Amino acid sequence: MSSSIVLPPGFGYVAAGLVSTAWVLGWQMLVVGKHRTKSGIKYPQLYAEKAEADASKEAFLFNCAQRAHQNTLEHMPIIVVTTLVTAMKYPVFAGYGCGLWALSRVLYTLGYTTGDPAKRNTRGGILGELPVFGLFLGSTYTAFDLIRSSA
Repeated sequence: MSSSIVLPPGFGYVAAGLVSTAWVLGWQMLVVGKHRTKSGIKYPQLYAEKAEADASKEAFLFNCAQRAHQNTLEHMPIIVVTTLVTAMKYPVFAGYGCGLWALSRVLYTLGYTTGDPAKRNTRGGILGELPVFGLFLGSTYTAFDLIRSSA
């Protein structure tokens, strides 16, 4: 017996948005790896110790790159869930929101790895909060609408 899943028209935008997050995470891994090599911080050490970061600009930049990547990973469950739930009713909106968030993470990372952590948001990284807010609203509305329509 076979089952089928019917995706709403425009779901390709959702796929593209979600795949863009994978590309961003892959790129961030390369950035972290580059800074790990330059700093000499060996595995399995997750971050440079405070003394190492204070003594070496490369170690400090490694911490900045690692933190940008970690922060993106911390946001991923929220992005995936809100994108997929929103996509049930508004796939184009969900896809664009997810894609814009992914683009903002590139700006966030580029700002963070300048060596001035405050630039993580002043270089455009803060723009990612807009699509996150939209995805929260879209997914909440979609969930309530699904509950209401099934009652």
